[in-house]
Amino acid sequence: RIAAQTAKQVILQKIREAEKNAIFGEFAQKAGTITNAMVLRFNGGNIIMDIGRAEGVMPYSEQSPNEHYRINQRLPVYIARVDEGPRDQEIIVSRASPELVRGLFKREVPEVGQGNVLIKAIAREPGSRSKVAVFSDQSGIDPVGSCVGQKGVRVQAVIAELGGMEKIDIIQWSEDPQKFISAALSPAKDMTIIVDEKEKKARAVVADEEQSLAIGREGQNVRLAAKLTGYKI
Repeated sequence: RIAAQTAKQVILQKIREAEKNAIFGEFAQKAGTITNAMVLRFNGGNIIMDIGRAEGVMPYSEQSPNEHYRINQRLPVYIARVDEGPRDQEIIVSRASPELVRGLFKREVPEVGQGNVLIKAIAREPGSRSKVAVFSDQSGIDPVGSCVGQKGVRVQAVIAELGGMEKIDIIQWSEDPQKFISAALSPAKDMTIIVDEKEKKARAVVADEEQSLAIGREGQNVRLAAKLTGYKI
């Protein structure tokens, strides 16, 4: 009887391990996608979330600075990766990743979900502001208008999923760095862009009244534009 009981425990343990490995394997394949999650509990600086068949861990570095999380709160999260934790594997989820913005646009904008509008680049300061560069090579499709939606309904739906506080600038991507940098510096207008493609540097010459708009509060606008375009501005 003791031998049979021992065998039963070993078999059950092996089944549990196999189930756990299958779940981690499934979420490893889901890395790079978004899913709906619910806040279960707080563990130090980490937040443990219910993501369906498993629990996800949202470390402090992956949390949006302006958000206050509460138990049973439901939120979309980005499945970043499966990590080796101190005891076991951990599924790392994020609310701070720029890829969360990409996933939400795929969900809310059919043209992005179907691949008719491409998101070429995203620059994000979580909880504060994002810039999204969009492009379409299909005639009759306005990539910026598709993402904004009628009366801003689509972009507002994405903002609501991000907590309602984050501003999103949607701009037209261009392979011409002058046009792209000029668009990235919006809402500032009427500027001259001098580009050094070799050094990846650009100088923006703006009117005095547009300067503070181009720079943004505490340099945020030009910082995000530089991140978006890959140029030092």
